[in-house]
Amino acid sequence: MQDEYWQVDDPALIEALASPIRQEIVDTLGALGVPVSAAELSLQLGRHVDGLYYHLKLLAKSGLVVESMADQDEARRYALPGAGTLALRLAYRTDTEPGKHALRKFARAMLKVAQQDFDDGLDMPEVVTSGSARQLWAARNKAWLSKDELAEANTLLQRLCDLMSQPRTPERTQLLSCAFVLAPHLARTKRRGSDGSTDGG
Repeated sequence: MQDEYWQVDDPALIEALASPIRQEIVDTLGALGVPVSAAELSLQLGRHVDGLYYHLKLLAKSGLVVESMADQDEARRYALPGAGTLALRLAYRTDTEPGKHALRKFARAMLKVAQQDFDDGLDMPEVVTSGSARQLWAARNKAWLSKDELAEANTLLQRLCDLMSQPRTPERTQLLSCAFVLAPHLARTKRRGSDGSTDGG
């Protein structure tokens, strides 16, 4: 289990992450686990390097990315704070409108990235779609859970986040992305009309 996290609770910083490309940058820097140049990052993302500088500058200004340069002749390098050793986690501030607004924007951007990742996976030759080596999976479920089952679900999701927050090693040969949404629902009761009919609205 990951022991320590880099927790972000400032709505302004969360909004800085409310961009698909900036989420990709932060996720990729976390996956690499070492400082890289913009050119190296562009190869990982499959994006033109010129399109990354604005986003890297914004992330560095906000403190979400650390920018360094060993000497004048070396290209600037970028990494997550703590040399990429701490996994980023959002602290959900649902008690303020700015907090909720930032989280909504973040989630929309995250789901947009997830859709693009899924679309790209569909087009990959020989992508594995079943069994223990499965690489592509989209699912949605809705269920009533007990307190114990909800605790178990959160433990499993935390374990998944921990697995997906480790930097690259020689044994870690597959690059994958994972996004999920766990959300509560209010139980909706059927409304009975004046004529005795029901409306499932």
